[in-house]
Amino acid sequence: MAKELKLMKGNEAIARAMIASGTDGYFGYPITPQSEVMETLMAEKPWETTGMVVLQAESELASINMVYGGAATGKKVATSSSSPGISLMCEGLTYLAGAEIPCVVMNAMRGGPGLGTIQPAQSDYFQSTKGGGHGDYQLYVMAPASVQEMYDFVFDAWDIAFKYRNPVLILTDGAIGQCMEKCYTRDYVPRWTDEERREKAPWGTWGKPANRERNIITSLELESSRQEVFNQKLQKKYAQMKEEEVRYEMLNCDDADYIFVAYGTSSRICMKSMEIARAKGLKVGLLRPITLYPFPSKQVAELAKKAKGMLCVEMSAGQMVEDVKLAANCQIPIEHYGRFGGIIPTPEEVLEAMEQKIIK
Repeated sequence: MAKELKLMKGNEAIARAMIASGTDGYFGYPITPQSEVMETLMAEKPWETTGMVVLQAESELASINMVYGGAATGKKVATSSSSPGISLMCEGLTYLAGAEIPCVVMNAMRGGPGLGTIQPAQSDYFQSTKGGGHGDYQLYVMAPASVQEMYDFVFDAWDIAFKYRNPVLILTDGAIGQCMEKCYTRDYVPRWTDEERREKAPWGTWGKPANRERNIITSLELESSRQEVFNQKLQKKYAQMKEEEVRYEMLNCDDADYIFVAYGTSSRICMKSMEIARAKGLKVGLLRPITLYPFPSKQVAELAKKAKGMLCVEMSAGQMVEDVKLAANCQIPIEHYGRFGGIIPTPEEVLEAMEQKIIK
């Protein structure tokens, strides 16, 4: 698979990137609006070229546990779903985090609660960044804003997952998953050989040589003192992520009086809102969090020292805005603007909200 420029959907980009990044296995279950991931993988037939396993499980519960089993051997194993399906996977995700098993999961968000609608939304922020399952754990969460980032972030996700032995969530929505854009593909990264896998995943259940004790993969520890030590280890890992792995983009923030804070599809809308505002003589900038966990709290705090106000734009009732307010520490007014049920706001609506709520 050589590097080339292609027109593709965001969901197709995820699938093609999985193949190109040397993924060993994908276990999933179809659900709108991300079904093209599996459809693309089935059409590409990577089992014939790279040996990658692609399997439709009988449910989301089955698929996440297949990921658990495959990834426990040190292989690159992934899945994808949409909001209700991710909810079903949350028990498996906390087991994966508790067993420190790297894997990659993609969520193409849709409107809820419940089955809701198949249209795009951003109402899974709390679930994704605050831990949808039980226990003190975190997923590393990346929020692409384009088809190109959908593709590129798969490669980045594997690096992070194995560096920290942690599940990585690519959090997108139906709009980016379904839209078609130009995308530069990459040269194929060969799947790891058994020798490479043992080197990169010495903790894996890939067979016991004579020179070490057996590897045991589990999230269970009945001795409270040991479980506390393990949780302290996890918190140290998450602190390292916050220190070393925060990603964000700032546009026109150097001279901005007012700041949009938005991720994914909402950030694309805010880019146009910012252009309209600048044409009207309003100094408006945009902070786009790329990692939602770890969140760019330091960057929010720095902007809050010089800006006059911030508007958090989300296709939800307001979830990320809580992290923005916490980071800004009451230095400036911070408001939220959002639409529900799969409605995508227009740039004009977003700017009007900025003028009414912040600029006044």
